Amino acid sequence: MPEYDLGVNVSKIKGVQSMLSITQLQNLVKDTTEGVFKFQKIMNRRPGTQAEVDSIKGEIYNMPFYDELLLNRKSNVTVMLLTLDRKIVDSKNRLALVTQITDLGDKFTQTTNIETHYSGLPYIRTINTKRLSSELILFSLLSILITAIVLFVIFRSFKAILIPMVVVFLSLIWSIGTVVLFGYKLSALTGLIPPLIIIIGIPNCIFITNIFHREFVNHGNKIKAIARVIVRMGMALFLTNFNTAVGFATFTFTESKILSEFGVVSSINVMLVFIFSIVHVPILFSYVDAPPPKHTKHLDYKWMANLVKRIMWLITHHRIAIYAVTVVLLGISVWGMTKMRTTGALTDDIPKRDKVYTDLVFLEDNFHGVMPFEIVVETEQKKGIVKYTTIKKIDEVQKILAEYPEFSRPVSIVEIIKYAKQAYYNGNPDQYGLPDRDELNFIYDYIPKGKDGKRDELTKPFIDSLQQKTRISVQVADIGSAEMKDLLKSVRPRIDSIFPKDKYKVTITGSSLVFVKGTDYLVDNLLWSLLAAIILISGLMAFMFSSFRMVLISIVPNLIPLVLTAGIMGFADISLRISTILVFNIAYGIAIDSAIHFFSVYGHELKKNTQDIKQSVEASLKETGFSIMYTSIILLFGFSIFMLSKFGGTQALGMLICITLFTSIFTNLLVLPSLLMSLDKVIMIKSLREPYAELYDEEIDIDLDSLEIKKIEDGN
Repeated sequence: MPEYDLGVNVSKIKGVQSMLSITQLQNLVKDTTEGVFKFQKIMNRRPGTQAEVDSIKGEIYNMPFYDELLLNRKSNVTVMLLTLDRKIVDSKNRLALVTQITDLGDKFTQTTNIETHYSGLPYIRTINTKRLSSELILFSLLSILITAIVLFVIFRSFKAILIPMVVVFLSLIWSIGTVVLFGYKLSALTGLIPPLIIIIGIPNCIFITNIFHREFVNHGNKIKAIARVIVRMGMALFLTNFNTAVGFATFTFTESKILSEFGVVSSINVMLVFIFSIVHVPILFSYVDAPPPKHTKHLDYKWMANLVKRIMWLITHHRIAIYAVTVVLLGISVWGMTKMRTTGALTDDIPKRDKVYTDLVFLEDNFHGVMPFEIVVETEQKKGIVKYTTIKKIDEVQKILAEYPEFSRPVSIVEIIKYAKQAYYNGNPDQYGLPDRDELNFIYDYIPKGKDGKRDELTKPFIDSLQQKTRISVQVADIGSAEMKDLLKSVRPRIDSIFPKDKYKVTITGSSLVFVKGTDYLVDNLLWSLLAAIILISGLMAFMFSSFRMVLISIVPNLIPLVLTAGIMGFADISLRISTILVFNIAYGIAIDSAIHFFSVYGHELKKNTQDIKQSVEASLKETGFSIMYTSIILLFGFSIFMLSKFGGTQALGMLICITLFTSIFTNLLVLPSLLMSLDKVIMIKSLREPYAELYDEEIDIDLDSLEIKKIEDGN
């Protein structure tokens, strides 16, 4: 019997504390000589003949206690339940333990052609961790490759690729090193940090390179161009990276460990990327030759110049149309937001065709669920649980649970009593059921006594020492948080109607319920973290421009993409969960960077052009339009690699961030300039008259060509 051999081999694995299967079953029998119930093992050895196997099978089928717990008679499916060492499960040795178990199961399938299925939280988490490790390497390499290709297409220079790659490799090493340094484990979120930091860091290099090339073309002095890059871009880059870091840092406000770890590591590394960019890129530019004309052709791309002219024509002559289209899209998006729903299931991020998911569904179809769900019943008096009235109430609750296909067959003190009744009547399966009061008294006399002299050896695993507290253990299907809420709303009142609150205390718990509540809690916290990000970044913008009006002008165009994305999620039935809510914090922190770069140039142009708003907007678009488009292309291609993930949440994250960033291009290039030109000129002058933080001012620039170096002789 191969099943017997499999059970023996699995039980020998270090880390498997206990194993229960049909080959290890024990039957409850009545010993009339000693007057007690005893457990009798069904298989003491490996069956040698088919006749023995058929006899054992018939005996198992006569034990209703195990039906739908260890076997499904209709589908002829059996299950092997393993209890694993918690210390190993919580350590890096979990992968080796799970691999040993699945290897034995796969070998069993190859030998017998009997299909095996695996499930359970340790198994699912182990498989996910293994996949995350492989995706971490894949996404990091892809992000480097994609950024290199886009950089070459834009700048047509290998130097323009190699220099940013220095920042990329430093960012990659530090992002992984930071995770290890803080002692964090690889998770679905921390695994995204290395490629995420690479993608976010490259735009810094693009802005620096673009300004460097523009300055060099203007005056032909490489050192002067480098100096002015630092002066002009230093503060702007700091503020944009700080904004992005704030967007990540707000995750630390939540009480979720996984989100807090993600927030800490990502925010630290965003600021490290800023340091690497502003320090290493200019230094490396100083060592290489000045860029030849072919490397600065990107500054004169006709399509970009034509695009700027087209944008200026639209915002000059059709601002009302821009506002009208924006309002209509916002209205439709708000309607879509009403269709959004929150969900949280164990298999949310697992593809429907994945073996992990199909195995879970298979077990749910045959045993109704694998997620623990428990109902704890407490009485206010000793031995209150073993009273017949309480036992009948527990049986009533079990009948209610049986009406819901989401629940498995329960295990409780009532099932033990039913099993004992069958044993009392010499194993007759027709006698499996709740005894009456008289039968219960006879049955109770056959329960063996423990060391303390109490007759509770059979029921001890289900009740406390005072016999006033018990639990009903069932498994529930992985139905998601919304469905679980509806299920609880239906079940809870019916349970409360059976157990009066003045006599009983009923608590519904279990990891399935904790998971659902945790999902709702995390979504609520993430919404607060998004609000915190908006407030903090708004405060930073107010500090920069010393004007509430300017804060609104910079923030509104970048809130619009978030609303549009939320509307798309509602219409596309993309649920609101941990992986998708991250989109808003991340995308908002990144998208508003374009507004900061635009205003950093606009403030200077407004002074330079004697407060001419139209001329200042056009000049700002010409200078920042290149960088905004280039960085947006990098970000779009970079985040698109997440759509290659095997995890649904990561796929959704990549797709939704791309949608948000894509729409932010248009809002920052159309809506933002339109708002500036629509406002009164006097108001705008006052708004930008005395900012608290000067992003850059070319008037203070030093003419390096006029500097002379004089030799100071000794003694002079």
